[in-house]
Amino acid sequence: MAFQQRVFSGVQPTGNLHLGNYLGAIVKFVALQQSHDCIYCVVDMHAITVWQDPVELPRATREVTAAFLACGIDPKKHIIFNQSQVAEHAELAWVFNCVARVGWLNRMTQFKEKAGKDRENASVGLYVYPNLMAADILVYRATHVPVGEDQKQHLELSRDIAQKFNNDFSASIAARGFGDAFFPQPEPLIQGPATRVMSLRDGTKKMSKSDPSDYSRINLTDDADAIAQKVRKAKTDPDALPSEAKGLEDRPEAENLVGIYAALKEVPAADVLGEFGGAQFSTFKSALVDLAVAKLGPIGAETKRLMGDPAYIDSVLADGSNRAREIAAQTMSAVKDIIGFIRH
Repeated sequence: MAFQQRVFSGVQPTGNLHLGNYLGAIVKFVALQQSHDCIYCVVDMHAITVWQDPVELPRATREVTAAFLACGIDPKKHIIFNQSQVAEHAELAWVFNCVARVGWLNRMTQFKEKAGKDRENASVGLYVYPNLMAADILVYRATHVPVGEDQKQHLELSRDIAQKFNNDFSASIAARGFGDAFFPQPEPLIQGPATRVMSLRDGTKKMSKSDPSDYSRINLTDDADAIAQKVRKAKTDPDALPSEAKGLEDRPEAENLVGIYAALKEVPAADVLGEFGGAQFSTFKSALVDLAVAKLGPIGAETKRLMGDPAYIDSVLADGSNRAREIAAQTMSAVKDIIGFIRH
């Protein structure tokens, strides 16, 4: 059957949104709203797979919401909400816990990375996190998901779960007029020249809020002076910039800064090298400072302004949650019928 084209994605409220979040996710969210119906979620239930401070979590949830708004997502035309306010996410996740296979979850590399050597002490939630992610997407029967490279494996699991549910309950699905599939096979949307932004201090590591050095990242709330200082202090190498992409091989810091410039300017990296090839990093960094301040400065200022009005942010989340719940409830009602649950 034909599914309504719908985009779903989420961002964890774990504090300190940075340039990697912006270029890897949020800027794509803004672009997609021009062509798709979009649902953007602050995934606070995912956040608690590791312990969160109950005092800090509300602030972090509002900060992600403020960043969505500051970057240009329209909460009237699209849906912005926080996951915990739509109970159907957890309800469908339990169904998917019973559909997904243990072997599938054992192959998830991100659990191994996050749990580290002490896996026996990791939360069960962290282990079954991908099933909740599948529920996040499929409770809206979303057809497209903007994801970074590190989430592709989880999206593939979502597709496997959707397929197995459709196969397991094929007769019941057909009997209720849904054709040969109730859930779509969500497709990944990986766009742009900088889907993976690396640390400013180490070009081999992903930019992360957990890095102890604040100079490793540009936070979305950084002012112009902080942005300029971090770019100027970013690690480089002694050679001039190359004129062709091949010259960036084995130069991870150079490749990262070129990728950031290209993504902020929305041009291919080859154009950046064509403009700056042969230049020293001091010249290139000055241009990157100007570009980053022009692009990110207004977003940081607007994020801070919105954070000063928590009542407005909460009203956006409440409205989005109500609209999301209407869609999710329809899906969950049909799922219960398909499975054979008695509903009163």
